[in-house]
Amino acid sequence: VQLVESGGGSVQAGGSLRLTCVASAEARYMAWFRQTPGSEREGVAAMDQAGLATYSDSVKGRFAISRDNAKNTMYLQMNSLKSEDTALYYCCTFKDWGQGTQVTVS
Repeated sequence: VQLVESGGGSVQAGGSLRLTCVASAEARYMAWFRQTPGSEREGVAAMDQAGLATYSDSVKGRFAISRDNAKNTMYLQMNSLKSEDTALYYCCTFKDWGQGTQVTVS
C-alpha cells in the first residue's frame, strides 16, 4: 500500500493543523507516528476500520484521528499545538509507511 501524507506546515503554539493520509488500497489498521531528529519514532494515534481509536497520552484531548474508509483516507486533527509537537509525522498501516509531512510549532 502506498501512503501519501499532506497538511503539514508551520504554526504558532496554540494553533491547529489537519494532516491527511491517502492510501492506495484498503487497510484494516492505520496510524500516525512522529519522529524528531535523534529520537525514536513515536506512536501518536491509530484507528481500525470500525473506528476504534487509540491515542498516546501526550496528545490525548488535543488530537483527533478519523478515517473515511470509502476514500482510503485518514486524518489527524491537531489542536492546541505545542512546541513539543514539532516533528516529522508519518502515516502507516503497520506494514507500509508514507514519506512524512513536517509539522513545526513555534
